[in-house]
Amino acid sequence: MTDIANPTVHPVDEILPAPKLAALGIQHVLVMYAGAVAVPLIVGRALNLKPEEIAFLINADLFCCGIVTLIQSLGVGRHLGIRLPVMMGVTFAAVGPMVAMAADPSLGILGIFGAVISAGVFTVLVAPFIGRLLPLFPPVVTGTIILMIGISLMRVGINWAAGAAAPNLPGYGDPLHLGMAAFVMAIVLILTKYGRGFVANISVLIGIVIGCIVAYMIGKMGFAKVDKAEWFGLILPFHFGWPKFDLVAGLTMSLVMIVVMIESSGMFLALGDITGRKVDKDDLTRGLRVDGVGTIIGGIFNTFPYTSFSQNVGLVGVTGVKTRFVCVAGGIIMILMGLIPKLGALVESVPLFVLGGAGIVMFGMVAATGVRILTSVDFKTDRNNLYVVAISVGFGMIPLVAPTFFNQMPKQLGPLLYSGILLSAIAAVALNLFLNGWKSNAEASEEARHAAAQADH
Repeated sequence: MTDIANPTVHPVDEILPAPKLAALGIQHVLVMYAGAVAVPLIVGRALNLKPEEIAFLINADLFCCGIVTLIQSLGVGRHLGIRLPVMMGVTFAAVGPMVAMAADPSLGILGIFGAVISAGVFTVLVAPFIGRLLPLFPPVVTGTIILMIGISLMRVGINWAAGAAAPNLPGYGDPLHLGMAAFVMAIVLILTKYGRGFVANISVLIGIVIGCIVAYMIGKMGFAKVDKAEWFGLILPFHFGWPKFDLVAGLTMSLVMIVVMIESSGMFLALGDITGRKVDKDDLTRGLRVDGVGTIIGGIFNTFPYTSFSQNVGLVGVTGVKTRFVCVAGGIIMILMGLIPKLGALVESVPLFVLGGAGIVMFGMVAATGVRILTSVDFKTDRNNLYVVAISVGFGMIPLVAPTFFNQMPKQLGPLLYSGILLSAIAAVALNLFLNGWKSNAEASEEARHAAAQADH
């Protein structure tokens, strides 16, 4: 809840006092940080870069995260930015293709950056066409996709709570990690129930801070990396040299960006529902265009393709703070973290199990938003909608419950087949078209308005 009592200003456009914006912005940064730095770490190691070069990749990533977040949430002119509380970060969908490029001596890091820039240009060009596909996303489709986003993210939150990013890593499932995650979750829930005003809004941040204090006291958190980190690091374009442009690599990354745009569309529709601001085709186009512009910026400043971070959608739902200026503050903080490595190292020191307790709450909120949208769908008189949800969720669960299900398929299809969100989205759109048919923009808009009105009761 915000403190601005101006009924003429939409909650998305409210501006809070600077100290509150800073605290809420830090909360958003903490939620996305682990995901934001994971991609440069993975790709940097695949490229066999030196530790200082990987550190530079991370700083460049944080710097660009901030810039692209500002463009998306604040907006630039009439053509860029969806102007919703969106945090932007490097997409995991591009990891597989980039690791493959890293293993190709003819491409390497310069080939990756060339492919990233090419894909960014492609995204800017096709964004208007993706934005016109809004009639393909009636409530039964958007609700299913958002439900699947939450379910897919829950795996991340659960792994965080176990203390490692994957089950095969050391310390995974340590009872101490599980206990700390439960402790942080309990703090978030207590503050959500009994906290008032701003305290309730930053319940996740308070939970993480208290978790960090306890983790430090029991010797599970240290600041050695902070001591070693530099105070200032300038991010220059083309740090590693001029990008190398390869046709196949560019086409591969462009395919990844189609995946990114479909997933981003789901995020934007979810945020529109959570914040109460209707997202139309022009809004989608402006938001998706920033995915492209951000990816171009990423290629120029030595980092990778960008997308909206779904983790932060859950945070908006948990806190009830809908103003986009919180993400503007988060963007500024990310830029500072990129330029001041000590800040980045400080946030990196937060143990994953501390984030896990809050993550399960936030990612569950995304799934709950999908369920709320689906409650407005007619399942009694139109049984076709049951099939849309049932089969689409089934498709989306494949990568989660059977990771090797598609191992015999061509590796080029990896970005499609190993994304539960994308599989669910494609299945939902296709099944809805087959079972319910195409609806005009006017019909789709009216159905979306009706669903929003029903869901608010």
